[in-house]
Amino acid sequence: MAAFGRMLLYVACVVVMLSKMAAAASSAKPNCPNWCGNVEIPYPFGTTENCYLNDNYFINCSNSQPLWENHFVTNISIQGELEISMFIARQCFRDSSGVPVVDNNKHSLTSRTFTISNTKNQFVAVGCDTYAYLNAYRNNEYFRIGCMSICQSLRNVVNASCSGIGCCHVDIPTGLKNFTLEVHSYNNHTNVSKFNPCSSAFMIKQDYESKFSSAYLEEILLKPNDTFPMVLDWAIGNETCETGRRKPDYVCGQNSACYDSKNGDGYRCKCNKGYEGNPYLHEGCQDINECLQVPKPCHAKAKCMNTHGSFSCTCREDYKGDGKMNGTGCSPKVSHFKIIIIALIAISIGLMVLFVGGSSLYCGLKRRKLFKLKEKFFQQNGGLLLQQKLSNDRTSMQAVKIFSIGELEKATNNYDESRVLGQGSYGTVYKGVLQDNKLVAIKKSKFCDQNQIEQFINEVIVLSQINHRNVVKLLGCCLETEVPSLVYEFITNGTLSNHIHDKVLSSSLSWEKRLKIAIDTAGALAYMHFSTSMPIIHRDVKPANILLNDNYSAKVSDFGASRLVPLDQTQLLTLVQGTLGYLDPEYFHSSQLTEKSDVYSFGVVVAELLTGRKAISFDGLEIDRNLAMYFSSAVKEDRLRQILVDDLVSDGNIYEINKVANLVKRCLSVKGEDRPTMKDMAMELDGLRSMEKHQSGKAYLCTEETDYCVTAPAVHYFNIGVNDGCSSTSTSTTVGYKISMRTQVSKPLDDDR
Repeated sequence: MAAFGRMLLYVACVVVMLSKMAAAASSAKPNCPNWCGNVEIPYPFGTTENCYLNDNYFINCSNSQPLWENHFVTNISIQGELEISMFIARQCFRDSSGVPVVDNNKHSLTSRTFTISNTKNQFVAVGCDTYAYLNAYRNNEYFRIGCMSICQSLRNVVNASCSGIGCCHVDIPTGLKNFTLEVHSYNNHTNVSKFNPCSSAFMIKQDYESKFSSAYLEEILLKPNDTFPMVLDWAIGNETCETGRRKPDYVCGQNSACYDSKNGDGYRCKCNKGYEGNPYLHEGCQDINECLQVPKPCHAKAKCMNTHGSFSCTCREDYKGDGKMNGTGCSPKVSHFKIIIIALIAISIGLMVLFVGGSSLYCGLKRRKLFKLKEKFFQQNGGLLLQQKLSNDRTSMQAVKIFSIGELEKATNNYDESRVLGQGSYGTVYKGVLQDNKLVAIKKSKFCDQNQIEQFINEVIVLSQINHRNVVKLLGCCLETEVPSLVYEFITNGTLSNHIHDKVLSSSLSWEKRLKIAIDTAGALAYMHFSTSMPIIHRDVKPANILLNDNYSAKVSDFGASRLVPLDQTQLLTLVQGTLGYLDPEYFHSSQLTEKSDVYSFGVVVAELLTGRKAISFDGLEIDRNLAMYFSSAVKEDRLRQILVDDLVSDGNIYEINKVANLVKRCLSVKGEDRPTMKDMAMELDGLRSMEKHQSGKAYLCTEETDYCVTAPAVHYFNIGVNDGCSSTSTSTTVGYKISMRTQVSKPLDDDR
């Protein structure tokens, strides 16, 4: 049974393969019958509706026998020939009485478009008392041609010859349509009825002479309903190729050529050289793979390669010739050329040595030039200064790394566009994968300010020393390019701005998560103000510069506008820079930058967390467009609950929300001296969390120490901005689905620090 099953499977596979081959070789329109009986029906002919070009090409296949104009079809050639069975015009007499027993002496064929092939047919009359006519139309004019045959016995009838004795024929003129066969007898076969009782006339394919025999006079033509094959020439329409090409119903398909019919009107199509198939179908002409033909087109010592419409033959290295079977083929190279060959080889080797040597020298000079260029950029970007500072500070040397350009190119797949996370006016940020499979964000700047290189190096050193869980970590930099590149840790859960202002993400920000984000941010800013070796003022605190990880822990980023505060100073005189809506009004008017400027910006961020409103909004009344003023006024007038995010307030958190709102109001004081420090804010907010933990008896939701956290759909963002030594101003670039641009307001002063 198993063997029988395998046999059935094999047979099924063969049937499927044959059916696919048949479908591939089909000359009919797609989804149309390709055969009627044993006759193939190529397009423009067809047997069913929508399968033929028009009614002139309809083949009736109702009885599995193809009929055209009530004549049986025996073959249809794509070269423009239609072979049919044509009836014989006959008149027969029983004896010398002159009474006909068969009197079908006329047969007609009406064809509106097709013509009788003048090269494949002859008009023939058979009999010894016979004359016949061919009545037809040519160029819409009626004409008649004919022949006669008279003989007294079979003695003078010559077999295989239709020269006029017992058989006569007439050649067919071109362009003949709508013809009638007509046959008659001079004396009703009175004198010849014993050996030839009938007169016959018919249209037949050529070479009839070789088949004619005296027996035709006695037997063959006495059979009723005899037919002979004849050929019609068919074409498309009645216009030339030049006219047809300009019409929308032009039928010649791809890889085909048009040519005018030589016998009658219309045009025909044929596949170009090297193609085969049905040229009347849109994609009917397919390339011939000459390399698979038998016999092979190439010599046995040659390689055949198929091309569109042709092929090529290439002889093996030790042979010469054109490689074609019908050409010179491939023959062994003549031995007396060995000396010349050796000389050519020697010259080639010498040239190759010179080429390799020259190439090596060129590559060496190019590598040396590239090395010097890298060295120039390294020094230009403060590499020596950075190395010196790193060597003096082992802590920094362990924290920051100087990456080579090769490492970053490999990490970003040579800065492939698919790795772009975002870009702004000052640079592009790429997602990178280091050799240890660590994900990083690489900021590649666009231009450089040489006046700030030393400042940039100092800032890299300081930022590399920041080891706070709520500050985005700077891992290192690359100084071997014209502008330096910075490498940061990769944060996955987007910016706080996106979580606040996106309806879907905002719905997942509970009061506990919002409070935690405020606490994390306050802790990071307090650390920068009071715990680093040199205090750092961020100068552009806003939700777009605060990133969230999967546990909703806040990560302060974008230190492009940050400033280092010398230990002997409490304030800096700088060009005013920041983002409108978050900018400290006192700093804006005085240009005196202090750590209280960050406190004001932090207050706007927390107000944004509580209300879901943007820092600057052009909706509503003009007095409500500034969030800081709008929030302070609401707290002062005791209408806080009217402006809070929907569903934020509950019986269990109203105290904490009121407490935070009052702290924010203090942060938003116009005078910096009336604002708390970031250390005070961090302590106050952390105290609220401790009180909440004590009241709830459980750990705070989404802390670094707990595994439980309800997360919103992950959106990949990365927001970076370090003063990378490449501009006196910088931009905040949010990587992912948007780019956040920092607005800067400048006032002319003597010093930017």
